[in-house]
Formats: sequence, structure tokens, C-alpha cells
Amino acid sequence: MNDSFDGTFSLFQMLWGNIVARPLRSFLTVVAISIQVVLVLLIVGLTTGVISEWAKRQEGVGADILVQPPNSSIFFAFASAVMQESLGDKIAALPGVDEVAPTLSLTEPKNLVIVYGIDYQRFNALSRGFLFRSGRPFASPDEVIADDIIAQTKHLKVGDTVTLLNHTFTVCGIVAHGKGARYFIPLKTAQEIGVAEKRVSMFYVRSKGDIEATRQQILSLGPQNRVLSITEYMSLMSSSNLPQLKPFTRTMVGLGIVISFLVVLLNVHTMVMERTREIGILKALGFTRLGIMRMLLGETVILTCFGCLLGIALTFTIQAVMKQTNPGTPVLITSQWVGAAALLALAGASIGAIYPSLRAASFDPVVALAYE
Repeated sequence: MNDSFDGTFSLFQMLWGNIVARPLRSFLTVVAISIQVVLVLLIVGLTTGVISEWAKRQEGVGADILVQPPNSSIFFAFASAVMQESLGDKIAALPGVDEVAPTLSLTEPKNLVIVYGIDYQRFNALSRGFLFRSGRPFASPDEVIADDIIAQTKHLKVGDTVTLLNHTFTVCGIVAHGKGARYFIPLKTAQEIGVAEKRVSMFYVRSKGDIEATRQQILSLGPQNRVLSITEYMSLMSSSNLPQLKPFTRTMVGLGIVISFLVVLLNVHTMVMERTREIGILKALGFTRLGIMRMLLGETVILTCFGCLLGIALTFTIQAVMKQTNPGTPVLITSQWVGAAALLALAGASIGAIYPSLRAASFDPVVALAYE
């Protein structure tokens, strides 16, 4: 057992010696692999974080049921105002309905921030109401309520003016985040801006307890409408349930693998060329082809491990910085994707090292010793 340990330790010493003998190339390889890890984790973390945070904001509105037009998108940035506002009165008259809040969703084109046009009293009644950090509800058509996340990001305070949807508003209140949108304006104002008189994008509905029975009652008013419980809606807001995101995620992951493959292929190929004579000496001393391959692949694995550790550290650092500087853009890093990113980096690097390793293992020791 001691002989086995000593042999393993001696092999590691040799591998480590080969790595530190070329510090610049080793460092650049580690950095390149870390970039691949950062790329995968940040892209997946951003998409997962934004989707997860949006789902939580919908849950925080306080409704049980969401009523949308037929074939509507689950992303409210693409919502259209085609539902008659009067439908809200019909929904409110149903026996299972406790409260209804007609809502018009608009998107600020400059930064894609969603703005809700709301009937303040009815929207506020869906839950325990807005929690004001400062200020008050809007009292005029040109006032806006901002949540604390966007207020922190844009350095807003009560009394400031802000341009939304090519319209100037005065910030009248700042509330705790988690009520759907980042900005809230009067429903009538939103309808004028969106040229959607007496029309809305959706209705938030709070039932009296029996959500499924209430949902069926709402469907009886318009079977063509999309009526989802908030629980159903949240289950849809997952990156694994959004087919539009899968090609994007796979492309980014594939790009990361290609980066590590090309970097390691170039690095190991150059290293083999530089060490042709050294490899000839090792083969003359009795190293087998498998031993040469194991040596080169071992160096690659060590460099990849360092690259993964650096990439994971950089990703969490970037996540912390973004949380402080731009809290409206959440990055959700899961342990599952940390492991997946490391395995992908290892796979790409190993594949990139195979060809140069096979080439080195096939060297004729006599030719290799004569190489200059």
C-alpha cells in the first residue's frame, strides 16, 4: 500500500513539476478554462434567476388566479391589451370570487422594465397591500409608485421625476418589491399611453377559497380565455419548462465546451512539440504509451481543476457585485449547475488533450531523441 501511495505521490510531483516549469502557459490555460466555467454559470444563472424572481413577484401580488387573453404569453412584457375592462365586473359578480384587479401591462422600451397600470384600490386589496418605504399612493394621473429595487438601482426618491413610456411621472411612493412590476401607474393613464381605452392585459383574481371551482366559473364567462391558478403559472416559470430557452442554454454550454477544447488542444499540442526530446527520454527509460498519455492527461486534469475553482470563485464574486450594483438583475447559481459546469469543462479539456497525447505516445524514441 505504501509503494502504491509513493508511486502516486511521485507521479503527482512529476506532473506538478511539468506544470510549474511553464508558468505562463499553465496560467493562461487555467484562465481560459475559468472563462468557460464563468460563461456557463452566468448565462444559466441569469436566465434562471430572472425567471425565478419573476415567478416570486407574481406570487407576491396576492391573487389565486390569473386571467389572460387566448394564446397570451406567460411573459407579460409581450402581453397585449385586448380584454375588455368590463369583464372584470362580470368576474367580480361570480360567487367564488372575492376580489378582481384589472391590470394593463406595458413595457418601457429603453430598458424593458415592466410597468403596471392598476386600479390602486382593487390591486391593493388583493393582498395585505403595498408596504410603503416612503411616500404615498398616487393621487394624480402623472404620479408613479416605484418598488425599492428599481429605486435603489435608479437612485430614486419621493419627489423625483422619471420618464417612462415617453411620459414624465413624479415618484409619489416607494414600496417593497414583490408585487409584480417595478413601476405602478394609474390604470387610466396606462390606457391613454397604450392607446387601449377600457381594455386591459389581464385580471388578477382572488378566490374565496376554492380555487379550482372559481377557475371553472371564470372559464364559463369565456372558455377561450387563458385562466391559470398562480400555482400553475409558477410551475410554468421554470427554465426547464420554457422550450424557447433550451436552445439558447445548449448553445452557450456548447460554446463553453468548444472554448475549453480549443484552448487545451492548442496548449497540449504546443507542449508536446516542445517536449518531444523529453518524451523520447521518458520512452527510452521505459515509459509506455499509456504512461505518456496518463502523464499528459494528468497535467490537463490538474489545470482544469484549477480553472474550475477559479471560474466558480469568479462567478460568485460577479454575483455578489451584481447584487450590490444591479439588484434588479438576479443571478441564481445552483449547486447542480456548478457541478455541471465543472464536468463540462473537464470533458472539453480531456477531449482536447486526447489527440496531442496520442501523438506524443506514438513517438519513436530514437527519432524523438534526435529532435532539436
